[in-house]
Parts: sequence; C-alpha cells; structure tokens
Amino acid sequence: MLARDRRASMHALSLTGRSARPYTVYIMFIDRANIKVKSGDGGDGAVQFHREKYVAYGGPSGGDGGHGGSVLIEATHDLSTLLDFRFKKEFEAEAGAGGTAKNRHGKGAKDVIVRVPVGTVVYDADSGHILADLSQEGERYLAAPGGKGGRGNARFASPTNRAPTTAERGTLGVQFNLRLELKLLADVGLVGFPNAGKSTLISVISAAKPKIADYPFTTLEPQLGVVKLGEDTVVVADIPGLIEGAHSGAGLGHEFLRHVERTRLLLHVLDLSGGPEERDPLQDWNIINSELHSYSPELATRPMVAVLNKIDLPSAQENLERTRLELENQGFAVFPISAATREGLKELLNYVQHRISQLPPPPSFIPTVPEAAAPVKPFELTRQDRVWVVTGSRIERMIEHLDPDDPESLHRLERTLSKLGVYDALKARGVKDGDTVKVGSLEFTYVE
Repeated sequence: MLARDRRASMHALSLTGRSARPYTVYIMFIDRANIKVKSGDGGDGAVQFHREKYVAYGGPSGGDGGHGGSVLIEATHDLSTLLDFRFKKEFEAEAGAGGTAKNRHGKGAKDVIVRVPVGTVVYDADSGHILADLSQEGERYLAAPGGKGGRGNARFASPTNRAPTTAERGTLGVQFNLRLELKLLADVGLVGFPNAGKSTLISVISAAKPKIADYPFTTLEPQLGVVKLGEDTVVVADIPGLIEGAHSGAGLGHEFLRHVERTRLLLHVLDLSGGPEERDPLQDWNIINSELHSYSPELATRPMVAVLNKIDLPSAQENLERTRLELENQGFAVFPISAATREGLKELLNYVQHRISQLPPPPSFIPTVPEAAAPVKPFELTRQDRVWVVTGSRIERMIEHLDPDDPESLHRLERTLSKLGVYDALKARGVKDGDTVKVGSLEFTYVE
C-alpha cells in the first residue's frame, strides 16, 4: 500500500506484477493543500549601438528584455483530488531573457500552469482572503504575474539625446503562499450520523460504490454519485458521518463539512431504528443541525429534507410516527425509506427532482479583497534620525528598473524626483547638507 491515512480513499486499483500476484494501491483523497508560487523575473534591457560597415551614426540598438513567466491555476475535470500537491508544493516560472543588439527583444518565458480539480477555492495563506473560486472547466486564476522586461537603450533615444547609454532592468517576479481547498460540486448533500445509511442510499440510487460495513466511520472520504431522474441529472455527495462536536474537530465529519457548502439541498438521513446504541432519532436530528449551524449559520438555512431510514426494522416502526409528526410540525418534508429494501425511494427521488428544479444554482465563493485604500499620493517623506526616506509607487517602480551603476539612469531618477517635488519637500522639512536620503533601495548624500 503506497499510502493511507484517515482520509484514504477506498477506491482500489487491482494491479498485477511479474509474479502474477495481484496487489492493491489505495488512492488518497486530499482536499486541502498549501503551495508556494513564484513568477519569473523580467529580462534586462540592453545597451547596444548599431555598428555596420559604411553605416555612420548607427545609433542605439539595444532591445527590450523579455517578460518573466507567470504562474496560473487552472481548473480541470481530469482531477478529483489535491493529492499531487502533497509531493510538489513549489511552482516557479523562469525569468525572461535579456535584450540584445540590433533591437532584438529577449524571449519571454513560458507560463507555469498549475492544474487543480474543478471546485477548488484559492486563498491567500497569509491573510486568509479568498482569491478565486475555480468552479468551471478551464477557468484560470493569475496567481503570480511575471516580471516586466526592461527597456533597451533604443527606447530612450530623443532629438536631445541621440546616443543614450541607459537601459532598464527587468522587474522582479512575485512570490505568494496559497492555500487550496477543494469544495465538491454537488446538487444534493447527504448528512447524518455514522451508520445512518447514507452510503447504502447513495449506492442504490447511483453507480457509486462506497465501502459499507456495520461500524462507525466506514466512509473515510466524500463520495459522489450521479443520479439520473428522467431527463435530469443530479449529483449527490455522501459526506462522512458527523458526530457531536464535529465543527470543532471531533470525529471525521469536520474534515469534509466544506463539501456541503456548495450543495443546494440537504438530505438529513436518520437511523430510525436507533441502532445498537438505541439512540433517539430526534436527538440525532438536533445534534447534526446544531453542528451545521456552528460550522456555518448560512449552511443551516439550506433547504433540508428529513429521510427516515431503516423502516424495514421493527425497532424503527416504534419511532416512526413520533419522529414524522415532530419534523413535519417543524415544517420539513419527511420521507420514510429503507435504503436496503429500496422502499420509499421513488417518492423521495421524485421530490428531489422537483425541489432541485426550483432552487438557484450552487453558491459560489466571491473573492474577498481588502477595503479600497485612500488615493495614492505621488510620494511620502518620513524622517528616521538623519535619514530621509522617500516612498511612492511611481518612484519604487522606477527604482526596480534602475541600473545604479549607470550615471545616465541616476540622472533620469534625479530629474523625476525634482519633477515630483521631492527636493522642494526636503527643503521645506529642513534637510541639511550631509543628510542621507533613501529612495527605495538606494541611498544618497544630500548636497545643496
């Protein structure tokens, strides 16, 4: 067995080795993963001049740098689990190539495509903000945009500067820590205590074949089944059994409550017989609903149907009328069934078909972004002892491209600072000769 844990899938592939002895590989179901993505740096622009025999004053010919590769996340139906991210957690794109002579631009780097199952929600792992909900086949999210290529010296030629010796550096790529969460796309979710009969129910109404046995937590992962209802198709998800305290980590159900969030209709399956522990079905009903509410108050308001299972057992008949009457008085549709003998399934499925047709599409997860910031000032000036710190988005972008070893680039930066009013602001604040002025990663000594 390659791997197996609390959420190991029970779908088995039967393989045969050279000795003809069959063995089994268990495929794990993983619905959460943390990854790191990093885009490529942009290529540097080139400083070159056209040199050709019999061509005088060829002029600048340095090409632009190529763009760095981006990292994109793409949804696909070809995957059903985030298992791959247990073995590969870092995705890095390549840098763009630098520009060359004869105005030749550097080659842009290829983008890195990270493929995830449809239904994956992308979070910022550091802030917790929702960045994207990839709920459609082929839907993409730009997780890390590649750095921009720097301009070559040919871009800086002008009537007053016919031979520029400056070029821009490519901007650096960006890096993010992301959290991926798979939330299954299903129309109907089956919830209830362990051994309530959810796995048996999904196995008789669809082609799903979950493992079924008479002990707690038989279902170790969510199961999806497709049910054909006339001309309609309904996807049903069997969520592993909940117990009291599941929302805070008890049992297995808390691991998979997120998969109920997209469902449009909940079928709350009750073991009407009470099971070996002779539980009270109404008490089970209240406990599970309380867990759903504690996990998500919105989830507790989702349309719900009471499915009273195992009516073929004598002990179930003793609880039938009392349970039915109480839940109907609460306003719920109630369907007594026996998943084992298929009694009452036709009426239940007809109701599900009718109810689903009236409900809106599954809910999606809207990206959450921080509140809009105040209008950006051209620059900010602060003082730390005798060091004056200049910050500002335009200035910082310029610093990214700047070659500090090129005098012409430094002169261009000085002209930009003067045009933005930085020097006037320094004088107004009382700057003195010999003070240090820090602009981005560069430091200068101020001289009047």
